[in-house]
Amino acid sequence: MKFDQEGNVTTFEKKKTELCQELSLQARDLRFQHSTSLTARNNCIIIRMESLKAIVTPEHLSVLDFRGLGLERWLVLDLAPQLASHTHSLPFEFRALEAILQHKVNTLQARLNDVEPSILDTLESLVDPKILSADRSKLHILLQNSKSLSELETDVKVFKDSLLKILDEDEIIEELCLTKWTDPRVFEESSLGIDHAEEMELLLENYYMQAEELGNKARELRGLIDDSESVIFINLDSHRNVMMRLNLQLTMGSFSLTLFGLIGVAFGMNLTSSFEEDPRVFWLVTGFMFLGSGMIWRRLLSFLGRHLEPSIPSLPSLPNITFLNDKTHVICNTRSVTNCHSSCL
Repeated sequence: MKFDQEGNVTTFEKKKTELCQELSLQARDLRFQHSTSLTARNNCIIIRMESLKAIVTPEHLSVLDFRGLGLERWLVLDLAPQLASHTHSLPFEFRALEAILQHKVNTLQARLNDVEPSILDTLESLVDPKILSADRSKLHILLQNSKSLSELETDVKVFKDSLLKILDEDEIIEELCLTKWTDPRVFEESSLGIDHAEEMELLLENYYMQAEELGNKARELRGLIDDSESVIFINLDSHRNVMMRLNLQLTMGSFSLTLFGLIGVAFGMNLTSSFEEDPRVFWLVTGFMFLGSGMIWRRLLSFLGRHLEPSIPSLPSLPNITFLNDKTHVICNTRSVTNCHSSCL
């Protein structure tokens, strides 16, 4: 699909060799080896923005292999009016390059807008101190969104690096000003009083800054995911510690009952003694068993509490602090700082 300076659209089918001969390009120039690239070759700008492949000349813009990529709506409804716009006096390659870069930034922004609400909703439901276990379906959704976010971060970084590579080389910026080689008089004209190389640099810097903002937002989402994972793990560890503590307490109770239950086992043997004839011995032995089990369980619980509670570190001793003011000279010792705080102030 070819667009001229007035936004008129024509469709053509040509072999790559024919297109190379028409534009005086080499076959390697149209291989589009990188997913994102912006290069100048023989008074042409060869652009690759993922699925979008385009060639910009001073007279027209050619979009290659666009069928089946979902670009038809943008090509017809958005790109053609932008190319036909004459709101500024800059050459055609500026309008074409700006339209393509704007489309790239809008695509990245749309991907970020799609994944951001889903990530925030999932994190809000997962980071709940009341939950005892994380929902696997929500964790699966978070994993998918995290992968999409990683792909977005990679695409933004590649896009930024391609622009930064051009901004670091003044010669490449000069080569992107195609009108310079066809009409030198136009090259010197500008409504703002600056040359086209500076305009091209400002154009690239603008979209570089937009990509930088998108990268910052993606990194913020990545930080939220990492922080939320830490909170989830802390909540799960807390609930697991509660269950382990309860299990340990029940184990101590079972041990206490078993220990004093040996007395009942001894009386349950088929041996005769004088205690069977006294009816009060049964209640006495039973009470002694439960009382002893309770005491042992209580001692074990106190032992557990002393050794599991975190110890509070003692504050290091501070030297005497001297406060000076206009009227008094007060020396506050660290042991009575609280008592003398009001007097020191």
